[in-house]
Amino acid sequence: MPIRPIRPRRSVLYVPAGNEKALAKVATLACDAVIVDLEDSIAPQAKAAAREAMRAFVAGRAAGGPEIVVRINPLSSEWGTEDLLAARAARADAILLPKVEGPRDILEADEALDDTDAPLELCLWAMIETPRAVLNLGALAELARDAAARLSCFVAGTNDLVKETGVRATPDRRYLNAWLSQIVLAARAAGIDALDGVSNDFRDLDAFARECAEGRNMGFDGKTLIHPAQVEPATRAFSPDEDELSEARAIVAAYAAPENAGKGVIQIDGRMVERLHLAQAERVLARAGR
Repeated sequence: MPIRPIRPRRSVLYVPAGNEKALAKVATLACDAVIVDLEDSIAPQAKAAAREAMRAFVAGRAAGGPEIVVRINPLSSEWGTEDLLAARAARADAILLPKVEGPRDILEADEALDDTDAPLELCLWAMIETPRAVLNLGALAELARDAAARLSCFVAGTNDLVKETGVRATPDRRYLNAWLSQIVLAARAAGIDALDGVSNDFRDLDAFARECAEGRNMGFDGKTLIHPAQVEPATRAFSPDEDELSEARAIVAAYAAPENAGKGVIQIDGRMVERLHLAQAERVLARAGR
């Protein structure tokens, strides 16, 4: 399994490539990543202009800003190949592939990037937004175990899953939760990140906070967002709180003690702790440090 650097993706904001005002605002936001969208938010007649706006934005970004991801149109569309090449030329951090249905969709994009001698650091993210994608999560997870495939993140496309399956989009997402859990499970098997889908009513921040808490409890690494007002609540929800940090520090310190050298299982305050808990604690502290 490839070892990838830990990078926080707690708050990941969609920004339409055709919205000049929204792109200009990115520099003022504290989100972990930005998805510059060339797909759903761009009308067919505006695709070419949006691509050029994306190219200028990504190429001109300042150092030290958020991770920049470009969501292209499907490679099977008339715009997809040009989108992919433009994102690669602009040196985006990752390319988000929409409507992924199986490993072939990832491999086609990977081969196209290899043909341009794209660096391996240019990753691919996959939208999981169709029934076939959910059914093929196991095969996608196996593919992601090979670093050469570039796949580093699953993104839940909840709106499309609702549309494609006909389930009701209830506030508690009860009819989506089983599929969302499968996305997290596949991501963990692959050693990659998983991002929860968007919350459409950006004005109801209380409902958004509940959805963030649910996604965090399900194991997602972060949440995709549609409005800047959602950035701070998402970042807070997917960050370890002080209790988690204190517990993680205690576990790391206990295993570092000379008397526990070489032990697989120890006790902390009357609770059994194993080395798997040490690995979890180290991950919590690494994420907090980043």
